[in-house]
Amino acid sequence: MDIVNDPELDGKYLGTVSQDFVKIADHIKEASYQIRVRGFSDYPIFIISKEEIPIGQLLFKKEEVGTEWNYNVTYIDEFIQRKLIKPDKVDLFKEAYKDPDEYCCLFVIDGIFTNFVFIPYPVD
Repeated sequence: MDIVNDPELDGKYLGTVSQDFVKIADHIKEASYQIRVRGFSDYPIFIISKEEIPIGQLLFKKEEVGTEWNYNVTYIDEFIQRKLIKPDKVDLFKEAYKDPDEYCCLFVIDGIFTNFVFIPYPVD
């Protein structure tokens, strides 16, 4: 599992992901801040998928916020427990994890395609 932005993701998904993300970025950024300041995790992960998934907790349902993607939220711990990040790759993930005040860690799920992408929060 790659932790960097994948060219396939850029070409196939980044447009729709970016359009959606702009609509709810302020809410995602606040959720990330609250997760970190309350001590739940230093590594929040926002999972986006077009179908409902059993990972994390549903934050935004696409029909309710007018997006193409559902947004769930979880932490690195659940990814480790579910073996989505292998124990020997945890340090690598933490090194690749970008400043959460500036970037959102998204995990894109579309069918069998899955990948991490770090997307910058829009600047006012």
